[in-house]
Amino acid sequence: MDLLLDPSHWAVLAVIGIIAGFIDAIVGGGGLLSIPALLTVGIPPHLALGTNKLAACFGSLTSSFTFYKQQLFNPVLWKASFFATLVGSVSGCILVFLIDPTWLDKILPLLIIGIAIYTLFSPKAMGDNNVSLPIEPSSTGKQISQGFILGSYDGFAGPGIGAFWTVSSVSIHKLPLLHSCGLARVMTSVSNVTALIIFASMGQVQWMLGLWMGVCMMAGSYIGARSAIRFGIPFIKPIFIIMVLSIAVHLTWSAWG
Repeated sequence: MDLLLDPSHWAVLAVIGIIAGFIDAIVGGGGLLSIPALLTVGIPPHLALGTNKLAACFGSLTSSFTFYKQQLFNPVLWKASFFATLVGSVSGCILVFLIDPTWLDKILPLLIIGIAIYTLFSPKAMGDNNVSLPIEPSSTGKQISQGFILGSYDGFAGPGIGAFWTVSSVSIHKLPLLHSCGLARVMTSVSNVTALIIFASMGQVQWMLGLWMGVCMMAGSYIGARSAIRFGIPFIKPIFIIMVLSIAVHLTWSAWG
């Protein structure tokens, strides 16, 4: 596809990329901004999704590395999650071509609204500051189940995946919030890279535009991850709830509007 965009479009996409990367690094959901932006400037839907995956890889890998450098993610403890998420993501991408996603479109808003309500009213939904740091791997069964289910979901659909990872990791593995955020960012990176490979193999990536937005997302992700690490729960929780509700409203409008 020949890419003929006005300079103003490149500038707008850069700003949106920074904001999307910032949000994605904290709670996920940056695609709510980046994908509509790509569609608005005339990128076809499948190409927009593939291009967004390329850009999202920059952001998710940057935030993952930031959490890792701050010792908020230990890869040795999460090997089972890594491989389960990888397999799940591939499975989800395959399911896209086999299953009508209409039913999922109508159920997702209800699930995500449920997460928002749970987070809002449960004092420990975003973790407990008194929880001890993980020093041993969580149960292999738990890691495989969580990784495969969420990896499959991200490969199949994806909206709200950051929220699902964060909340479920706090609940299943009893992680402190920042460690849960670190795990969420790393595992969404696995899903993003896997999906990117599949989209690229189908010729559905606009590389120049994806690289441009990716660099911008990388900057936003670095700032977002550092902010989350510095300010903790009081900073993360309101942004988390706002983004989860925004995702729910967006999905409800798309599926039921």
